[in-house]
Amino acid sequence: NERAAVLAEAAAMKKLAVDYLHPEVGVTSVDGAAFGRNYFSRASAPDVEDAELANERAAVLAEAAALKKLAVDYMHPEVGVTNVDGACFGRNYFNRASAPETEVIEAKPEESSTDTSSLQALAAAVKGANLPSTKSSKLDMDNVVSNAAKKSASSVNLFGLSEEVM
Repeated sequence: NERAAVLAEAAAMKKLAVDYLHPEVGVTSVDGAAFGRNYFSRASAPDVEDAELANERAAVLAEAAALKKLAVDYMHPEVGVTNVDGACFGRNYFNRASAPETEVIEAKPEESSTDTSSLQALAAAVKGANLPSTKSSKLDMDNVVSNAAKKSASSVNLFGLSEEVM
């Protein structure tokens, strides 16, 4: 008696486990009095949409269409811009016929040589400047001048204020 009750309980648990693990099998109705009605997807259910929801949906779709147009315009610049309004225009102020002419002033050769000489003098004052016409010192593996005394890594170099320049 007790054995039959345990076996019946095990069979019921097996049926529940199979139903849980295999939902594709579906439910079979055994009792004719067991029924249910789906009130949401029945054929006679009225399709009612709120006016506020419809307006919001239209606004979202319009915004999505505008974003799509902007994305296409950005990703395909070869398409170009079409003029849709007669009031839309632009003016080029740089190469129009009525623009005042600007003169290009070229540097005189003697001015550029004095600028170059002053720059070379300044570069010579700064240690380690590698201009073609200035004297450059060779550095070893630690970027320290090989023929000079070793300096601490925390030492401060004041460029242009050394004793050699003064």
